[in-house]
Amino acid sequence: MANIVAITGRPNVGKSTLFNRLTQTRHAIVSDEAGTTRDRQYGKCEWCGSEFSVIDTGGWVVNSDDVFEEEIRKQVQLAVDEADVILFLVDGQNGTTDLDEAVAGILRRTRKPVLLVCNKVDNNETWLAAEFYGLGLGDPVCISAATGSGTGDLLDTIVATLPKDAQEQPEENIPRFAVVGRPNAGKSSLINAFIGEDRHIVTDIAGTTRDSIYTRYDKFGFDFYLVDTAGIRKKSKVSEDLEFYSVMRSIRAIENSDVCILMIDATRGIETQDMNIFQLIQRNRKSLVVVVNKWDLVEDKSTIVQKTFEGAIRERMAPFTDFPVIFSSAITKQRIFKVLETAKDVYECRTRRVPTGRLNEEMLPLIEAYPPPSIKGKYIKIKYCSQIPDVHVPTFVFYANLPQYVKEPYRRFLENKIRERWNFTGCPINIFIRQK
Repeated sequence: MANIVAITGRPNVGKSTLFNRLTQTRHAIVSDEAGTTRDRQYGKCEWCGSEFSVIDTGGWVVNSDDVFEEEIRKQVQLAVDEADVILFLVDGQNGTTDLDEAVAGILRRTRKPVLLVCNKVDNNETWLAAEFYGLGLGDPVCISAATGSGTGDLLDTIVATLPKDAQEQPEENIPRFAVVGRPNAGKSSLINAFIGEDRHIVTDIAGTTRDSIYTRYDKFGFDFYLVDTAGIRKKSKVSEDLEFYSVMRSIRAIENSDVCILMIDATRGIETQDMNIFQLIQRNRKSLVVVVNKWDLVEDKSTIVQKTFEGAIRERMAPFTDFPVIFSSAITKQRIFKVLETAKDVYECRTRRVPTGRLNEEMLPLIEAYPPPSIKGKYIKIKYCSQIPDVHVPTFVFYANLPQYVKEPYRRFLENKIRERWNFTGCPINIFIRQK
C-alpha cells in the first residue's frame, strides 16, 4: 500500500516543478506568479521498487500578510496530519525568509519525518544551502527541480524514510469496499444507512500505521470490509480545505480497497472534483460502482432524465465506460441494498477466470478478421492468448510476432471484445502484447 509524500513550502520555491519531476508528468502548471497552483495536484511516483503518492500542497492565495500566513499554517498542518513524509522546499537562490521560519516552526513540532529540500541549487553551488541549517530541520538535500540535478539522491532519502507496513491487515479473502466522493455527496449518510442501528455486527479493526479503519459488515448474506474515508472517522481539528482534505482521505481509502463506490451528488451533477477522484480510482486500477445520491431531491425522475444523466457520466469518464450506475438516496434508503449487491457482483467480476481454450476459440477468429494495422509494410500476427492467473486486475496476454507495433487503439479494441463476451463490468482490464 502506497504512502503519501506532501511537498510544502512558501510560493515560488518550485513545488510544482518538483511535483512534475517526481511524477514524470506535466500536470502542475509552472509559473513565476505566486499563487498559480490553486487546484491541488497529486500523482504516483515509483523509485527502486517503492511506490508512493505525491501531493503538491499549493493553492495559497495572497490577500494580505495575515490571511497569507493563516493559509500557510492551514496547509502545512494538513500536510503534517495526513502525509507520511513531508518535503519542506526552500529556495537556495533567495535564502531564508520569515515565511520559511514560520513553516519550520510548525514542522519542528511534528513527529512525522521532515526532509528539508533546498531547490534551485546546481551541483557547484551547494554552499547556498548553508544558511538553511539555521531552520533546525537537519541537513538540507540540494536539488534543482528544473534540471533534475540531485533528485535521485532525494528519492533515495524519501524511500529510506517511508514507514514500512508492520501492522496486521484484515483477512485477505474478504472484499474491501471504499465509499469515496467529494464533500457533502452523502458518504456518511450511505455508510450510516449500511451499518444502521445493528452496531453489534460491526467490528473496527485498527489498520495500518496510517490509521486506516476497516469496518466489518456481515449481515443480510454479505461479508465485506468498509474502508473509511472522511465519513466514518472524525475530521481533524484543523480548519481544513475540504476539497484537498477529501482527496487526501480518498487516496488512503482507494489504495486500501478492492471496489470503490463513487458518490455523485444528483443535485450538482458530475464536477471536476468527482473526476479527480475517478482518475485516482483509475490510476490505482480499482473496480468502480458509481452511485448518484440524493435522487429523492430531483424533481423530474423520468427515465429520459435518468438516461441523460447516466450518459453524461459515461461521456465524462470515457474511454472507461463499462461500469454500473445506480440512482439512490441514502436518506430514504432507496436502492442502497442494490448498491451492496452491485459492489459484490463487481468484486466477483474482478476475480473471474476465462479458460485459455475458450479465450482462444473466441478471440483468434476475431483477430484474424480484424488484424492490427500493418506498419512499414510489416504484418502483425497474433497467434495465441491467455489470462494471467492470481493477479488483482483481470490481465490478458496476447502473443505476437511484432508486439512493439501494436498501438493503444488496437489494445482498446481487444479489451472491448473481451468485455462483450465475458462480464467484467466495473473492472479495469490489463492488455499486454508480448513476443511470441
